[in-house]
Amino acid sequence: MRKPAHSQTEVVGTVEVPKRALPNAGKYTREQLEPLFEQSANAIVVIDEEFHVIDSNAIGCERLGWKRAAAIGQHCSKVLGCRNLNRMILCGTSSCPLTRVLQKNAPIPNEELICGALPDHEAEYAMGITPIRAEERRIVVFSAREVSALKVANSVRSNFVSMVSHELRTPLNSVHGFIDLLMQGHMGDLNEEQKTYLGYAQEGVQQLIAIVEDILLMTRSDSGQFEIKPEKVNFLNLANQVLRNLQPQAQKASVILNKDICSPSPLLAIDPQRMKQVLNNLVVNAIKFTPPGSTVTLRARLHNERFAMISVIDTGYGIPPEDHNHIFERFYQSNHHLQSKMGGYGLGLPIARLIVEQHGGVIDFESTVNQGTTFYFTAPLYIGEK
Repeated sequence: MRKPAHSQTEVVGTVEVPKRALPNAGKYTREQLEPLFEQSANAIVVIDEEFHVIDSNAIGCERLGWKRAAAIGQHCSKVLGCRNLNRMILCGTSSCPLTRVLQKNAPIPNEELICGALPDHEAEYAMGITPIRAEERRIVVFSAREVSALKVANSVRSNFVSMVSHELRTPLNSVHGFIDLLMQGHMGDLNEEQKTYLGYAQEGVQQLIAIVEDILLMTRSDSGQFEIKPEKVNFLNLANQVLRNLQPQAQKASVILNKDICSPSPLLAIDPQRMKQVLNNLVVNAIKFTPPGSTVTLRARLHNERFAMISVIDTGYGIPPEDHNHIFERFYQSNHHLQSKMGGYGLGLPIARLIVEQHGGVIDFESTVNQGTTFYFTAPLYIGEK
């Protein structure tokens, strides 16, 4: 039987099925998308390559305290005034989100910042920052969702965690001290088996103390109480200390530790204890995720007249692409099959990022699965007394 010219069916293989009602794909115009810009619940600010505001939606103007006509043409530092969660001003630094997306030509999907340059108009936002090619130039779109109310709830949780951590610190230090006395023979001689088991207990207590200290550091940061004490530091000396302390762990994992530091070694203006913590966290991670017989290299080079570039390079398993956007999130645990074997509790990299940003630097990474990962960050050079 002959089919009508306007049949409502189509043949798929040998089966006749109803035709789907398809939308008018490709018919959307900028005018139709305009309500998305104007009526979005997020504050949206558009900025050009010269760091000037070229547009903002109504909610963005309201939240930031500007009328649209007055905001257009202003330098973004006068409108957004981006600061990190420790209230360090990012404008003019390598941590500036606009600088970062323009340099890498890649979006920042989610970053928490304090924005609002005018009095009584600052708030904490979860920001998505996207570079776009517009005709002959690039522009950057800031889309910001206010999270101040959420932060209040998180603060309650953080205070609880801080209180529990403080309560844990004292008994853990007490247990550690008594184990140390036993290990030193103050309570009588120990046989080798007893020393072995006490060594396991001591190692476990040290890990618990380290976790408690990391949690307390993050909670102090959230409450604005985290500070650094920069001084003049020869990076080669610092690197030698870190690698020497981690040599036993590297030997146990059959991983080779190398250093590649330019000569003369950079003189940095850093807090040495905090920077040791950054290097320790990065090198320990590299050792954990590098197979036996491979190498981990600590490298230092001059980056520009103000910063040195420090890198930790491994030849390990690499980071799966689906984990890239979450690497610096607190307590994030990858679903990678190696994660359960390697352990960790997801604070090492967030702490490294916190410390680097407090020094005015920026931290990032590059990774290829089964080839290795490089974490790199900038640290300020010592330029003499001001």
